[in-house]
Amino acid sequence: MSEPGEMFVRFWGVRGSIACSGPETVRYGGNTPCVEIRCGEHLLIFDGGTGLRVLGRELMQEKRPIDARLFYSHTHFDHICGLPFFKPCYVPGNRIHLQAGHLLPNYTLEEVLCGMMMAPLFPIPVDIMKPQLSYSDFRCGETLEPYPGVILKTGPLNHPNGATGYRIEYGGKAVAYITDTEHFPGKLDPEVLALVDRADIMIYDATYTDAEYPAHVNWGHSTWEEGLKLAEAAGVRNYVIFHHEPDHDDTFMDRVAAEAARRRPGSIVAREGLVLHP
Repeated sequence: MSEPGEMFVRFWGVRGSIACSGPETVRYGGNTPCVEIRCGEHLLIFDGGTGLRVLGRELMQEKRPIDARLFYSHTHFDHICGLPFFKPCYVPGNRIHLQAGHLLPNYTLEEVLCGMMMAPLFPIPVDIMKPQLSYSDFRCGETLEPYPGVILKTGPLNHPNGATGYRIEYGGKAVAYITDTEHFPGKLDPEVLALVDRADIMIYDATYTDAEYPAHVNWGHSTWEEGLKLAEAAGVRNYVIFHHEPDHDDTFMDRVAAEAARRRPGSIVAREGLVLHP
């Protein structure tokens, strides 16, 4: 049996809630969530925010058919609005399979995405992409195998309307993608702990600081300090601060990066273009 290929993580969108462009967000980026994970030759994408457009432009340079699996943490607009601008969806011969685990029994992923690309909200219906797209909904908590040798464990997150956290295992390495979620004050979320246990990389919703959090209770987001507690308790190797609040500019994020690294070496703040190897 051949050895598995390289696994790496690349960030295309790291901002939460709304895209924010301008000189004050140049270094960390203003696109909303989109994370590429390569497991050898296999392409997995987590969330389809505005960063998905930039990833699509890069993929078009490969000049070969694209086979990708796009997994949504949830379907709030900042996590889905990149799909209409994802160029590979319009190219015959490409295969993009979209999946979500939080919508059943009330909706399907296809229904939600079709509703987004419908007049008068958008001029091009999703049916134009139909030959390239396929959909499936799973029950949050299931373990999936999107490609041979790629194991995807899923679990529920504490977020309005529901959300799914992911643990990607491949070639003896593990990456956890945990956004959008709100911690439980005074205790660690057992569902999240199970997903991040001894992960090589933990990508975590750290929208707020502990000082900001009291004004945002029940908004469905956590803090970078709570992420540190999780990383320490779970034995995470590298903790990645993600889903940055739109008003947190580059200078603010520099301060967070310095303090997080001081408290727990190996902690970093996600920025667009960052590539990590588990």
